[in-house]
Parts: sequence; structure tokens; C-alpha cells
Amino acid sequence: MELTTGAILRRITHTNLSCAAHKLATLILDGIAWKEGYNGLPHGTAAFTLSDLAERMEVSRQYLHNLLTELAASGLRLLRHRGKGRSAPWLFRFGCCDQPDAEDDVSTTADISPYIRDSNKNIFHGTIMVDREKPETAARWLALIGKAKTALPCHKADSRHIWDRFREFNRRRGHEAVPAGYLLGFMRKWRGSGGEFRPSPPPQAAKSISAKASQLQRLMAPAPFINRYFHEADLKRAIGNDRYEQQVVSLSARFGCSRFQAQLAVHGMAVSAGTIQR
Repeated sequence: MELTTGAILRRITHTNLSCAAHKLATLILDGIAWKEGYNGLPHGTAAFTLSDLAERMEVSRQYLHNLLTELAASGLRLLRHRGKGRSAPWLFRFGCCDQPDAEDDVSTTADISPYIRDSNKNIFHGTIMVDREKPETAARWLALIGKAKTALPCHKADSRHIWDRFREFNRRRGHEAVPAGYLLGFMRKWRGSGGEFRPSPPPQAAKSISAKASQLQRLMAPAPFINRYFHEADLKRAIGNDRYEQQVVSLSARFGCSRFQAQLAVHGMAVSAGTIQR
């Protein structure tokens, strides 16, 4: 089955579901990331907290569990697993898209790109913990690097060397966890020759950053980047929409930065103050 909005929507309408389960499936479909790394999510994945889903569905958490069980047992084969972290949302995916179905005629459009399971973009999914990877997990990433690098600028570099430089690159930027798609992008932007690695600017360029920009970076550093929209919603519930907008506008004017940078700075300050959790 092709992983497209129309294909999944037609599969939902062709599946025998209760009205509430049909609504829930459509709601999850609306939150799917169709571009790798969008909102920090793998291609074809949606992220929700159970409380958010229950609120949108206007049902209890217990009844929501029953509906999720119904979708998992249906032809949609809904898959879900919890992200890492105390405040991490649940990740949802329609498993019916992962296996070819010879009898599936719900999508016959020829002008869309099919979901190719073995493409590099789709095998690099999940989250990479920069400094907390288990040996068996690291071995998986090394195997994927070895498979993907043959057609990339880093093809002459050792897989372990690429992996170590990738972790060092993100460690210097204060990233504890990054989407797996970042690793593929890192390999595609490899600027070395003969296995040498040079992704960072020269020391002279690093010293040229202004004191104001450095202060902004320090404020942004604690901010949760992955699923930051959920943290934005948590902060708005904690301090109110008006106060949130005032803080964003104030920081944007103070540092002359974009709204996105100002939001990350506001989130970082809230994490440091304990208002929200990372």
C-alpha cells in the first residue's frame, strides 16, 4: 500500500470500524509527518499525547484505549510506541502501509511517489541518543551507515569515523537526542576528502560571534527541540497565551532574532525555571 494521505484515507473508509474509531483514525492521519524530520518525526509517523487525543475526541482515557485497541486489531494495523522522556508523546503509524498488499486497490494514482521501504530516507528513522546509545543500538547505526555511504560524499570514510564525528558534532551543540534523519543529512553534507572530516567552521569564525548572539544561544540551549510544539502547548497552559506571546515578542525585539529563535529561548528559560520539563 502506498503511504499517501489519499491511500490511507480510502483504507480507513473501507475498514469496518465504529464511528468513534473512524474519527480517531482520521485525527491521527491529520497529524502524520509526510516529510522526513518534520517536527522531528520519521516519515509517516504522527505524535500525540494520550491526554491530547482524549481531549480532541472528547472521550475518557479508558474509552480512548478501547478505540486504539480497535484500530490496532483492524486492517489499519495501527502501531504505537512511547517516545523517550517523561513528557514524550506516543508515536503512531498505520502498519498497513508497511507491507505490500496485492489485493489493495485503494490507491491507483500514478502521479505520486510510492513509499519505498528500502530507501535511505526511510531506513533512517527513530531517534538517536547522542551519548546514551547501547552497543547493540550503535551497531545498528554503523550497519546503516555502511549501507548508505556507498553513494554519498563520505563513501571513503570509515563507518565508525562517521559515527563518532556525528556524535561529536551534535555533542558540541548541546543536543542530547536528534532525529535519525539528521545522520543521513550529516553524511550527505560531508565536506571531507579521503575520509577527512571538516563540518565545523574555522576557529576564527567561531570567535566572531557577538556577545548578544552568544547570550541568545545560552537561553536557547535547554529548549526541547524534538516535538517542541507539544512543549509550546504545555507552556501556554502554564502561563497563558497572552504572557507567552509577550515573552516571545520581547525576546525577539531584544535580540533582533526570528520568532522561532525567540520561542526556543522562551522554552529554554521555562525549562531552566522548572515551568516545563525537557
